[in-house]
Amino acid sequence: MRCSLRVWVLLASLALLFLTSLLFSLSLRGGAAALPYLDSEGWEESRRVKLVPNYAGAHRPGPLDSAQQKTCACPRCVADPGVSDWFDENYDPDISPVWTRDNIQLPSDVYYWWVMLQPQFKPHSIQQVLLRLFQVIPGRSPYGSWDPGRCLRCAVVGNSGNLRGAGYGPVIDRHNYIMRINLAPTVGYEEDVGSRTTHHFMYPESAKNLAANVSFVLVPFKTLDLLWITSALSTGQIRFTYAPVKQFLRVDKDKVQIFNPAFFKYIHDRWTRHHGRYPSTGMLVLFFALHVCDEVNVFGFGADSRGNWHHYWEQNRYSGEFRKTGVHDADYEAQIIDSLSKAGKITIFPGK
Repeated sequence: MRCSLRVWVLLASLALLFLTSLLFSLSLRGGAAALPYLDSEGWEESRRVKLVPNYAGAHRPGPLDSAQQKTCACPRCVADPGVSDWFDENYDPDISPVWTRDNIQLPSDVYYWWVMLQPQFKPHSIQQVLLRLFQVIPGRSPYGSWDPGRCLRCAVVGNSGNLRGAGYGPVIDRHNYIMRINLAPTVGYEEDVGSRTTHHFMYPESAKNLAANVSFVLVPFKTLDLLWITSALSTGQIRFTYAPVKQFLRVDKDKVQIFNPAFFKYIHDRWTRHHGRYPSTGMLVLFFALHVCDEVNVFGFGADSRGNWHHYWEQNRYSGEFRKTGVHDADYEAQIIDSLSKAGKITIFPGK
């Protein structure tokens, strides 16, 4: 009796073990369907995903953004996605046009490209130079992220002779930001170019004093340019770069900004596509506006109606300095401006 009981217990145990193994096997067969991320093909696909850096405070349209969604309150907004595939493929809203304490470290490829624009034989520690500079100026970006309730209208005013007699002064002065380039006088030309300025972009050799309410935006081509601006706002030690420069600069220190070399190279790589040694200052300012403004209107770019390239304040109407240097590709840059206009990202006001 005891022997038969033991046999029955043993048989029951074997049956239970068999059923458990069978159920476990069936669950494994259904597991791949229930957990697709374990499938080898899905894993190969995930390995092809490229991670890109993200920057705090920047705006990048999310997966739910569409052409119907607005990034600002203007009729047409620069950052609105889905309007132009060409623009969306090249436009990077995450890259800051201003060099600050937060992005003080340049990627190595950017740094070596930038230092070769105007090579110098004396080495400098770029971070130490910037840290000294940021003791004199704020070293931060005044531009925030996109605001759907804002309409920030900007005028980018070039120096073309086609502005003379155009009468755009009152139109230009109605913008929130008015950006001018290098020498660009306004006194005596107010009817055509306006009287207000909020941003003036210059390099050391073209620098001039500005009113207290104007942002001086330095476009640096070399480390010496950063040493110069630090000196010009403090000790006045530097008087010469490759040409005589102002020993002291009278500008509002709290409004001084430094053009970011990484943004410089981004324009060279994505927009001018390495045409010319590097983009013209006009192109740098235009894309600066496209990254901080909601609406961008362009004045004073290109030749006049007779095909002459000259500045609106010059008497020599055939100087054509911009085209003679060979540093910039004026024709290719003109094509980009035309493409931006056709894409609805800028409005060009033709001159005379």
